[in-house]
Amino acid sequence: MPTLPDNSAVLQLPPLSLYIHIPWCVRKCPYCDFNSHQADRDRVNSDYALPESEYVEQLRLDLVSQLPWVQGRKLQSIFFGGGTPSLFSPQAIGKILEGAEQVVGFADDIEITLEANPGTFEQAKFTGYRAVGVNRLSIGVQSFDSNQLQQLGRIHSGEEAESALAMARRAGFENINLDLMHGLPKQTEEEALNDLRRAISLAPEHISWYQLTIEPNTAFYSAPPVTPGSQMIASMQGSGRELLASEGYCRYEVSAYSKSQLESRHNINYWSFGDYLGIGAGAHGKVTLVESGQILRSRRTRTPKDYLSIGRQQPGLLHSALSEPHTDQVESEDLPLEFLMNTLRLVGGVPSETFTHYTGLPLSELQKQWPTLIAMELVECLDERIAASAFGFDYIDEVLQRFLEQT
Repeated sequence: MPTLPDNSAVLQLPPLSLYIHIPWCVRKCPYCDFNSHQADRDRVNSDYALPESEYVEQLRLDLVSQLPWVQGRKLQSIFFGGGTPSLFSPQAIGKILEGAEQVVGFADDIEITLEANPGTFEQAKFTGYRAVGVNRLSIGVQSFDSNQLQQLGRIHSGEEAESALAMARRAGFENINLDLMHGLPKQTEEEALNDLRRAISLAPEHISWYQLTIEPNTAFYSAPPVTPGSQMIASMQGSGRELLASEGYCRYEVSAYSKSQLESRHNINYWSFGDYLGIGAGAHGKVTLVESGQILRSRRTRTPKDYLSIGRQQPGLLHSALSEPHTDQVESEDLPLEFLMNTLRLVGGVPSETFTHYTGLPLSELQKQWPTLIAMELVECLDERIAASAFGFDYIDEVLQRFLEQT
């Protein structure tokens, strides 16, 4: 491997995205380890009692407090996650977007994604979401099998999932993602493939197909279900990838497949080590500060009650109070691993110069570890791109562990 130049690196500003966390949901799913909280029902009208107006205003204040991190950029993408963002009214989503455009500004071709659940409660809102500027929906199907949906704690049926996509089309959405899981309790390979076939038959532009994992602090962790073994998982993954490819879905990230030119721009910015602001209870962010040469990770306070209470008495302290004590600089010695944890998830990785541009470090920082990883057939040569090999891409955790061992 040729010696790489150890030139002085200049930190550059990557694209900027915005993540907005809506923390409420109808019911906490047993596999979910996200920051979500069950919404209360209003006893009078049976609607969900959510502090929409108050939360929308706090989101605006939160975003204003992060203006020093914008550094003249416009937002390339926005993602509403949760929880269940589709519990919020189109009017509330519209006010959030209006505020974000006024405070930061939008790129002309901005991608705005909202996560939605397929139940009929959300379907009637799709036209309203499209009208206020949402141009991409991510529908949490997880499975079309009624037994699996029940075990997963989902509140919709397979038929409602199909109806949701049809409703979204009628509302004018031309860019839709379906979230689908595999490796479900006692699931066979054929059952996993049937879920995929049903999703493909609906012709979404994007499919997120990922394995059920049992995470700490979940109901499944306390009472684990019986899931398929590693050999079965590997077989269903291989068959599923072949099926998706045969139907024109290109794999561009570990668990993301899309039609041509319809990859999620928001996801690609994450995995390319781009910047993103995070607003809302428990939201995470990553920002580059060029003048000081710093890269920061931030996390907002988690509980909705605490998030809403901060800044009422002392709005000038909002930013530090929302973040405290969770705004940290990524130290230079940690940057190579942080960079690889993201970029190696992309099929084909990223151009080699991206490492220097987005970390401020010379490419030679990877030179010590790379020959060993190449010899193990886990990564490609650094000449043009930083990427896992076709073999290593299926074992990203192993690649990262080997990288650490050589550090």
